Amino acid sequence: MNTGSDEPGEVAVASDETGTEEVHGEQERGLGSRAPEFIKARRLLHVSWQVGVFIIGLAVVVAGIIMLPLPGPGWVVIFGGMAIWATEFVWAQLVLRWTKRKVTEAAQRALDPKVRRRNIILTSIGVVIVAVLVGIYVWKFGIVMPWKIENQ
Repeated sequence: MNTGSDEPGEVAVASDETGTEEVHGEQERGLGSRAPEFIKARRLLHVSWQVGVFIIGLAVVVAGIIMLPLPGPGWVVIFGGMAIWATEFVWAQLVLRWTKRKVTEAAQRALDPKVRRRNIILTSIGVVIVAVLVGIYVWKFGIVMPWKIENQ
């Protein structure tokens, strides 16, 4: 659980290979621990802080994984746990940067007119197929409710 630095107060910095700059006016912070200085100054306290952050982040990520098959915002909670980890660990900060870059690229690809046209065509075909299947089922079996209201 090393933050990439043995000296208190130091911050590990990684280069951004994409060459893109932050667009939304956010200042780029260096990689590394964001713990308060008085915690980073004491090795045992800093390691305890990191263990606590790791356990809390792990609990949030596990809750998100549980929410994937169950009702709930599973992926949002998982990325929230990763954000908690990113307050202390360089690897989580790099994963979040990569994820943010990929989500932005996917959003820009989804706005491409060719991709939108293809998605609309595929969705329309899917809706027609489902409508035909439902029509065949209703024609063959009719609409039968699983309860009998008229007997009550």
